[in-house]
Amino acid sequence: MPIRPASALLRPLALATAVMLAPAVSAQQQGQRPPQPVTVVTLQSSDVTLTTKLPGRVQASGVAEVRPQVSGIINERLFDEGTTVNRGDPLYRIDPATYEAAKASAEAGLAQAQATLASAERELKRQQELRDRSVTSQQTLDDALAARDVAEAAVKVSEAQLLSSDIDLERTTIRAPLSGVVGLSDATQGALVTASQATALTTIRSIDTVNVDVTQSAAEMLRWRRSGQAAARESEAEVSLRLADGELYEHTGRLAAAEPHVNEQTGVVVLRLEFPNPDHFLLPGMYVQVELPQGSVYGAVLVPQEGVSRDRRGRPMAMVVNAENVVETRQLTIESDLGNQWVVSEGLQAGDRVVVAGLQKIAEGQTVAPEERAEAAGETAAATE
Repeated sequence: MPIRPASALLRPLALATAVMLAPAVSAQQQGQRPPQPVTVVTLQSSDVTLTTKLPGRVQASGVAEVRPQVSGIINERLFDEGTTVNRGDPLYRIDPATYEAAKASAEAGLAQAQATLASAERELKRQQELRDRSVTSQQTLDDALAARDVAEAAVKVSEAQLLSSDIDLERTTIRAPLSGVVGLSDATQGALVTASQATALTTIRSIDTVNVDVTQSAAEMLRWRRSGQAAARESEAEVSLRLADGELYEHTGRLAAAEPHVNEQTGVVVLRLEFPNPDHFLLPGMYVQVELPQGSVYGAVLVPQEGVSRDRRGRPMAMVVNAENVVETRQLTIESDLGNQWVVSEGLQAGDRVVVAGLQKIAEGQTVAPEERAEAAGETAAATE
């Protein structure tokens, strides 16, 4: 069998390759390329309530540091630490012996003053009778009248001393000044305490309702008031609370008060929020994050954050695919963020298809092959809830 040269064997292969490459080369020469595939999200408009997240700490609605009002030795502690007490419940009992003796002395002094008053009244009556018969002088009658007045004053002084001793004796039983949860005791049986000492015996906190104080920028408040939005500043506005573990607190609160003063150094306003705490789940000092309603944007468009970029000047931009599948660039006005989406008030409208994937491979005026993202509808519904 004759041997064919190698050049003869390669000719059919080269011919087949040239035939296959001819259409591609011809398409490239004519500038025709297949449309670039991109992922888009079709936008919808809705009314959105904007919120701002402000950090804060839980505070008890009422706090009372229990201190003794009389001095003495503590004989007994009458409460269990960490339990709920009512106003007026006894907490400690101080040795009352000294104050019982003081009360007995005050009672004796009052009895003596009353006896002196009775004697002075009898003497005044006798002097008045003698004066009527012109037997005694006017000076003697005046002296008897003055003695009666002095005796009456002494009785009042003794009554006041008895009242003071009663108060001191009553204060040997230290009672709860308000209802709430009592903390740990810093005094034990046998401890010596003094009146109005610096160290509190224990602390009572009322936590059935708790407060959360947060600060908000005065500039942000002014921005919302000037924008004409329905700012949430009424007491009926509901406020949500997010705990340190990221979970949402089951009860909503309300704006109780706002400090009518702007801090000169920080430029913020203090807002006090009130939350119910029936299960004592919130404890004073706990770190929380408040989601405070700021206002409503009507007809706003929610745009996925991955579909928004920035130009060289830092302005927000988005790529939109029009009806002819041609890419357009839109400049946006963003009001706020809402989850993983931007709240856009200008630049986009319902029905626009925003490119969320493939942005690096397209440019304005380019024809693309858009494909709707399947989970876009579910994300939009979750963000508006």
